[in-house]
Order: sequence, then C-alpha cells, then structure tokens
Amino acid sequence: RTTLDSYRTAQPQWETLLDIDALAKAEGKDWVFKGANCLAPDETRCLVNLSNGGMDAVTVREFDLTTKTFVDGGFVIPEGKHRISWLDRDTLLIATDFGPGSLTESGYPYIVKSLTRGHPLEHATEVYRGQQGDGGYGVSPMVFRDKAGAVEAVLFSRPLDTFRSEIWALGADGKPYRLNLPERVGVQGVLGGKLVFSPEQAWSFDGQDYAAGSLVALPLGVLGDVRQSIRIDAKSATIFAPGPRQSLQNVRVFEDSIVAVIADNVVGTLQRFAPTAEGWTATELAVPANSAVGLGDSSKAKGQVFVSTQGFLTPPTLSLADVSTAALTELKSAPAKFDASTHVVEQFEATSTDGTKIPYFVTRPKNLAMGGTGPTILFGYGGFQASFPPAYKPEMGKLWLENGGVFVQANIRGGGEFGPQWHQAALRENRQRAFDDFAAVARDLEQRRITSSRHLGIYGRSNGGVLTSVSITQHPELFNAAVIESPLIDMLRYQELPAGASWMGEYGDPRIPGDAEFIARYSAYQQLRPEVKYPRVYITTNTRDDRVHPGHARKFAARLGDQGHDHLYFEDTAGGHSNDADPVANARRWARHYVYLSQQLMD
Repeated sequence: RTTLDSYRTAQPQWETLLDIDALAKAEGKDWVFKGANCLAPDETRCLVNLSNGGMDAVTVREFDLTTKTFVDGGFVIPEGKHRISWLDRDTLLIATDFGPGSLTESGYPYIVKSLTRGHPLEHATEVYRGQQGDGGYGVSPMVFRDKAGAVEAVLFSRPLDTFRSEIWALGADGKPYRLNLPERVGVQGVLGGKLVFSPEQAWSFDGQDYAAGSLVALPLGVLGDVRQSIRIDAKSATIFAPGPRQSLQNVRVFEDSIVAVIADNVVGTLQRFAPTAEGWTATELAVPANSAVGLGDSSKAKGQVFVSTQGFLTPPTLSLADVSTAALTELKSAPAKFDASTHVVEQFEATSTDGTKIPYFVTRPKNLAMGGTGPTILFGYGGFQASFPPAYKPEMGKLWLENGGVFVQANIRGGGEFGPQWHQAALRENRQRAFDDFAAVARDLEQRRITSSRHLGIYGRSNGGVLTSVSITQHPELFNAAVIESPLIDMLRYQELPAGASWMGEYGDPRIPGDAEFIARYSAYQQLRPEVKYPRVYITTNTRDDRVHPGHARKFAARLGDQGHDHLYFEDTAGGHSNDADPVANARRWARHYVYLSQQLMD
C-alpha cells in the first residue's frame, strides 16, 4: 500500500502488506489473490480471499492491516464459493457450504448464518434461508452503512434464477421480511433511509411507473408489507431514466449523492446525482470522449471514488473523484504498451436479420487498403447483460495491431450496452438473435471492404465460446479462424456440469422438452456435420476451471476429430476460468492465440 500523496508522485513508496508468493511457497499452495473485503469505515480488518490455482472457490482468512499479519484466532473460512459481509468487527454474515443439503443444484449456498468471532462455523446461527431449488449464484447478504460505519440496512438477495431474485430485509426483531421490488432488480445502496436500486424490467409500484434500466430511490419503509404512509411520486423518486441508446453501467452511493457511469451509444459518461426537494439534479464530470469509464473503490467516509478511463488506443488513466465538488483529479496514466500512432478507431452499425442496428468498433491501420484483405479479429460476447465498451488491450495491440491487424468489437444483443432490454432480447428462445447480430457484423465488414472471409477470424471465451462455436457451425463460409476459449458448447447438457444450472435463466433448461427444442437448433456440439468444411479452429480451456467445465472444450475437440475436421486443442493446467494464476503463463496463452490467428489470417 501507499498513501494517496505518495501515489501522486513519480516514485510512490510502496509497503508490502502480504507477499502472496512467499505465502504460497511456505504453505505449498498455488495461492492467487482474489481480493479483500475490509470493514468500513477504518478498514484495518480485512477478509482476504485466496484461490488455489485460480479457481473461483476461495479460502478466506482475516488479516490485520495494522500489524500486517493474519489475525491470531481470527475468522477462517475453508475453501468454497462463499458470500460474506461484515456485520460488525466480531460478526460475519456468511452464506457457504454448511454441510450436506446446504447447496443448490449449481453448487452455491442458499442459507445465510451469523458467525461470531471465536466460534466454529458449525455454531453459526441461521438468519435467512432460501430454497435448495433456487437458481443463480447463491444467496448473498448485503450490509449497508453510513459514512461513520453504522449499519443502515441488512438485505439478502435470494436468486430465483440467473436474473430474477427476491430481496429480503432483516427486521428490527431479527426476522427477515420480503421487500416489494421487481424480480429483475439491481440493488445499489442506501441513501438517507432510501433504497437506491435499478428495476431491470418495466415496473409499477403504488400507482407509479418506472422504466426498465432506470435508477430509483424509495424509502425502505414503503417497500415492506407493513409500510409507512408516505406519498410516492415517480418523478421525484427517479434519479435517472435512460434514453433509447443509453444504459446505467456502474453506481456508487454516498452519504448525500450518487455517482454513476452512463453509457451513451456504448461509450462512457460520468454523472453525479444529488437529491433536492423536487427530485434529483445531475452534474456531468468531464471524461475523455469515446472511452470506457469505470468506478473503482470508493469511501463513503471520505466521499471519494476512483475512476478509470481507457480506450482501444488509449492506456488506462486512474483519477479520483471528489463527490462533494464533482471534481475529477487525474492521478496516474499507465504507460503505452504498443505503438498506437498507426491506427484509428471507428464505430459503425450493421443491420441484423430482423432489422436491428448493431454497433461495433473497428480499430484498424490508418493506411489500410480497403480491398478486403485486412487480417481481422472479430470479438463478441452477447450474454448475461455484460457490456463491452472500448478497452485497452496491451497484448492485442502488441501482437496484432503492430503487425498490421484489425480488431473489431461487436456490441451484439445479449449484452448490457443498451440496458436490460438489449440483454433480454437474446435470452432463451431468442438466443439466435445474438448469433445473427454477430454474423451481420461479419458481413458488414466484408461489404465495407475492410476484410473478407479468408482474412476474418473470431474470438470469444466463456459465453463467447457459445457464440464462436455456433458461428462456425452456422456460418463456416464467413470465417477462416476461431479461438474458442473456456467455452460452453454442449448446450443440451450444460446444466449437468458445474456450475451450469446457475445459467438456466440465460439459456433455458434442456430438461424441459420445449427448451431443449430451441437449444438443439443452435448447440454447436449437436450441429457439427462431417460433410461440412469448417475453418481450422483453436479450442483452449483450463483444467482448474470450476466455472465452465473443461469437458465442453474436450468433447468438442473430440467430436471435431472424430468427424475428420482439422483443429487445434490446448488445455492449461492452472489459472482457472480467469487465467490469473501466473502472469507468465497468461502471456504464453495470449501468444498462442495470436500465433494461431496470424497463421490463419496473415500467412
């Protein structure tokens, strides 16, 4: 760590708090740091998350930032996929594996217990219980505090499936009660006794209407079954309502204001919202144009939040926003990792099968001859309401752009670039829309003479592996390469592999005949044909991936081989789904990607 004043200097003085490599060596583990949860407002006690080999599952240990040691007799939670919040210095609210029958089908917890310092996990006291048949990623306790650290509200999010949930509050009597909120909702915080949240569906409450993707503040007292008699006015309760090409991306709630990132046609803007007697006023904070904007750590006590900005050709810059003044002060800019002077970024739109306009970014050489020969990587994801704004990718710039390549990022449906509706347009039986959008961008690139099928490759990972595997089976004529990384592929059996059942809200349930019918129409594992000529694809996965099972990639490679299709397969043995166990191994991973793509598209 370092002080803010020191960080502002050219040579900050860093102090080592915990040497993860030394700890791993001493304990004979492949520890990967997966973040820390520190108790506000002093933040001297932290729960440190340690992953063995990069898995999602972590071991949790209490660490003292003052003594720079693990706390003797402190909280220790064995390896698992936990959901933990500090209640106070001596109490945790924890959802974890409490023994047989305490996990859902997806392997996530559905019971929350209160764990007191000095007591074993088996002595924890239950405070909330969902149901074993719940979907999603497990029940989560949420503790909201004021700037002095006093608890304002304790909530529990009970996921019904991937995107629907119930929100419960812990009453003064210690019993939970359900809040009257929409099932598709994002809870952001508490401000002045009001719950700040985003309804991710059109929602009516108390005779008032709220738009999907808006940001709303309502008194907690009106949201329970026994409600306070307070008149609600949607206009004054609505902090932000999105325009047709806008979406709410990140939110931080402070003592008397809110800071939010608003995407406008995929690029970021930053706004501060403050309450008034009539509603809310917005103040825009100046950020670079055509950038991604992100919010980092924030402090209610200090009224500050870190803000990052970056672009395809612009390295990340870290700034500090003072919430009270809406002032943004630049702290550091990362050094350039590649020569960006030769390239330019453009944004275009393709027209999908149903007429929907699909935006995409092109990063290309300024002197590219528009003759259809530009070696081009088309990246997409299209799922889980994940947004992909402009982002600085050092490995791509060094290994691809500097060699004359073109990089394209498609903002297809299924993502969150234009809010909940953009995501929901490609759910379940409408999944084909995401694939159609991706193909439309590929065709548009060819029509603009940027590239052609001989020089066009695609890259996607995780849910993007669904996209890329389907794309080469549905449109093998459009592509000459595909990097299919950490993929879901056998969509008729994905729920059988951990943690597949948690995604049924996104894809559907293959055990239901109607769902299986629409899934089978696109599932690449079932759609492979021996008589069809496919591009030589590169499939890669990770043995330690406990999110998307490596069995998907293994099966797809095996079927390609059985049918006589040329392909490449590589399985790394460490790194997990995030590939963050070893920076050197991760560099080799990217090198393999770009060597393959160069061979397919440039040679």
